[in-house]
Amino acid sequence: MESGKKEEAGPSRGVVNAEEKKDKQREMKTEKPLTISEVLLADEEEEEEYDDEDVKEGDGVVAGFSPGPLVSLKEQIEKDKDDDSLRRWKEKLLGCVEGDLNGQMEPEVKFHSIGIISDDFGEITTPLPIDKNQNGHVLFTLKEGSRFQLKLTFNVMHNIVSGLTYSNTVWKAGLQVDQSKGMLGTFAPQREPYVHTLEEETTPSGVLARGLYSAKLKFEDDDRRCHMELNYSFEIKKSR
Repeated sequence: MESGKKEEAGPSRGVVNAEEKKDKQREMKTEKPLTISEVLLADEEEEEEYDDEDVKEGDGVVAGFSPGPLVSLKEQIEKDKDDDSLRRWKEKLLGCVEGDLNGQMEPEVKFHSIGIISDDFGEITTPLPIDKNQNGHVLFTLKEGSRFQLKLTFNVMHNIVSGLTYSNTVWKAGLQVDQSKGMLGTFAPQREPYVHTLEEETTPSGVLARGLYSAKLKFEDDDRRCHMELNYSFEIKKSR
């Protein structure tokens, strides 16, 4: 009989309410601005999880990632001024830079030099920015089949720069022949410049590989701010 049927089992209202509460908490957590501690402590995980396959082609944005609202570093420091242990940790992290903070919201990355490290000649360093009249000039010459690394020196000012990435695109005779991307990481302002060496690469070999190449090196952060775009050239010569 119909009156004797039991209702089908389903989630209780209490469980539904609990799930809705969890969803709201997740939304609140996403919208809440990140503190300086959360940003810097997440840096190592961010570098390990970075994968070129997770980057949408052409825009450098990691799929599914949405950076939180930007808050000035000065404001973040003042929020925790009553926490002695956190204040001491920040003083150790930022040093005397804290006195230079002016409340500016957007971080600034100032590049001082670009170097090339190779077994062929050791290290060659070029000051930045490059004179406009020399923009695109030959920065270095390498032998075919040789290994090399690009080395960068830069300062971070005003605020934490989060998820600083680079892309290096190379052309030969007007045709794109290579493109590499990578994550530098998250950096806090400091007086001393950062020195970062990009991943090692190997120049191609063979008759067709020799000649002049043009390249564009670009640096962006999580908010797609472009901190530097450098056009340069290099040459590959016969090994013997």
